[in-house]
Amino acid sequence: MGYRDVFIVDAVRTPVGKYGGALARVRPDDLAAHAVRELLARSPALDPARVDDVVLGNANGAGEENRNVGRMAALLAGLPVTVPGATVNRLCSSGLEAVIQAARAVAVGEASVVVAGGVESMSRAPWVVPKPERAFPAGAPEMFSTTLGWRMVNPRMEPQWTVALGEGAELVADKHEITQADQDAFALASHRKAARAWKDGLFDAESVPVPGTDLTRDETIRDTTSLDALARLKPAFRPGGTVTAGNSSPLNDGAAALLVTDAAGLAATGREPLARVRASAVTAIEPQYFGLGPVRAVRTALERAGRTFADVGVLELNEAFAAQALGCLAEWPELDPAVVNPRGGAIAIGHPLGASGARIAGAVAHQLAAAGSGTGVAALCVGVGQGVALVLER
Repeated sequence: MGYRDVFIVDAVRTPVGKYGGALARVRPDDLAAHAVRELLARSPALDPARVDDVVLGNANGAGEENRNVGRMAALLAGLPVTVPGATVNRLCSSGLEAVIQAARAVAVGEASVVVAGGVESMSRAPWVVPKPERAFPAGAPEMFSTTLGWRMVNPRMEPQWTVALGEGAELVADKHEITQADQDAFALASHRKAARAWKDGLFDAESVPVPGTDLTRDETIRDTTSLDALARLKPAFRPGGTVTAGNSSPLNDGAAALLVTDAAGLAATGREPLARVRASAVTAIEPQYFGLGPVRAVRTALERAGRTFADVGVLELNEAFAAQALGCLAEWPELDPAVVNPRGGAIAIGHPLGASGARIAGAVAHQLAAAGSGTGVAALCVGVGQGVALVLER
């Protein structure tokens, strides 16, 4: 049995909200449902009953997105109850993992039309309390925030594997001798590119504002920041370090969704696809160097696609930290840095964990459609030492 061609027909995303900001009062299952609903509304010829599955990424799963937010979003979006739903978790790359799993199901003929995407509300991530080891404890319970990072760590885990995410970024900066000035310059460029992209209407084709909010663009873009302002920020994770709040991605809320089909599903939409899926890859490295996870994943995905860095017209690399993005670029000397995040990245746009992979996959698809042809890559580093990459073509 041969593999079927897999198409990205459309991709949408909400504007990304800041922690405690414009989207903080919106439940994550409602955010996800909005993205799914708007995505399908843009293909009115497609009968929603033809959707074979809804696959969403989510990194938390401890709050209102619990009990399978993929299925909840399908129901809340008004899809027929016969449309199933699943939730996948590969931490920061969960949204891209959802797209890859959808593409794989279509490629092997197990599905014709799949909605794939992701959601995260870091604002609404709850505090959790572990069950006591014995009944009726007298002391106060320990609480853990589920917003980001390690909690309830297994004591058998190697301690160097469980360092804070920001310390992992510092380790990458050490390895590649990346200064704070380097990171600040990268961060400033991200803000300027994102602000210009919104001003020029480059996100209009993918943005679906959330009803009941006044958010019309990504909330964490800082148009007025400067190198001097960024240089004044103190190290956030290590005394004397180089990683600051200004050259790191912020905490965010948002959702994204893509329509993934085979040729028959594409015909049912009556639309021209944005792009075609060519290959994907997932790799792993030492957990503390998670920021360099995309290095081998991108190389492997390009090899599987029969392409090289010279063929890449756009590479959306999630900017968890400027240090990790610059570390990856240092290990891709063949890649033209001008093709990386031409419309800004997560330092400016934001990083709502479960949604980011779907957002950047959609961004690559829309940019390929705007260009008319070419090869594009979406890639993310993943906490606990993984990398994920997807190659699209037009």
